[in-house]
Amino acid sequence: MLMQTTQGQSGTAHVIVLGNEKGGSGKSTTALHIAVALLKAGQRVATIDLDSRQQSFTRYIANRAAWAQSAGLALEVPTHSCVKLGETMQIADNEAFELDQFMTAVSAVERTHHFIVIDTPGSDTYLMRLAHSMADTLVTPINDSFLDFDVLGAVDAASYKVTGESHYSKMAREARRKRRQHDGSTTDWIVVRNRLSMLGSHNKMLVAGVLDQLSLQLGFRAIDGLAERVMYREFFPRGLTALDDLNEATLGRRPSMGHVTAREEVIELLRKLKLPLDERGRRRAANRAEWFAQVDKPLDVHDILGN
Repeated sequence: MLMQTTQGQSGTAHVIVLGNEKGGSGKSTTALHIAVALLKAGQRVATIDLDSRQQSFTRYIANRAAWAQSAGLALEVPTHSCVKLGETMQIADNEAFELDQFMTAVSAVERTHHFIVIDTPGSDTYLMRLAHSMADTLVTPINDSFLDFDVLGAVDAASYKVTGESHYSKMAREARRKRRQHDGSTTDWIVVRNRLSMLGSHNKMLVAGVLDQLSLQLGFRAIDGLAERVMYREFFPRGLTALDDLNEATLGRRPSMGHVTAREEVIELLRKLKLPLDERGRRRAANRAEWFAQVDKPLDVHDILGN
């Protein structure tokens, strides 16, 4: 099974993995925004939920499909699968059961889709490690605080110098090493700072500083992600994203300037991910008359995602 090559090589999908061993960092929200942005850019996108217990990503997508049907909306929905939890008393049997589902899900879409977006659980599992080792792009969302930085590394309380790497960082580095050994490819690791304060703060600058230090040691890119906005939580019941055509039909109320700002924020995040788009799909999306609008001004696909 070819799960490891970059999209465009041998016709296999580019794999984007959302990973973090801490819950509440915005993995599922970020994952769906990435998937929807790619769909809007004319890409064929498949999504896989490896968080068999929580299944937030699966429910988010199910909510989107249900709302599109009930409200008569043309919301893009990815090809989705969720790995079921093994429930025997034997750990080895459970892992084999879950691995078989994962392999089947990837095999079904790796040569027919441009991208596979995988959401992983907030715990160290066999499938979580496997997904990290097959990632072309690894996205690690963290809340913008030292509490969440702890998932990546340790900091000296007096000097704010990085003093060590976390269990997760070591796992991610090992997964990238195995990937290079396997096929010579590299994984673009991106740490996304979510729940950013919309006001400047001393803590925000300190977190940025320690991330810069650790990025030099581990070879990841740190970028700004999603600010602390109530609307991201409000999107979940209807499966919406900041990139959708938000109006009274989709939201149930008039959109605010905050929705416009959130869209711009997501667009900037997606630009910085530097994902490789299929050009034919990009042209198809650019030619669609219904390409979503920001207020009353249409946005070109090149404004959404750039190489």
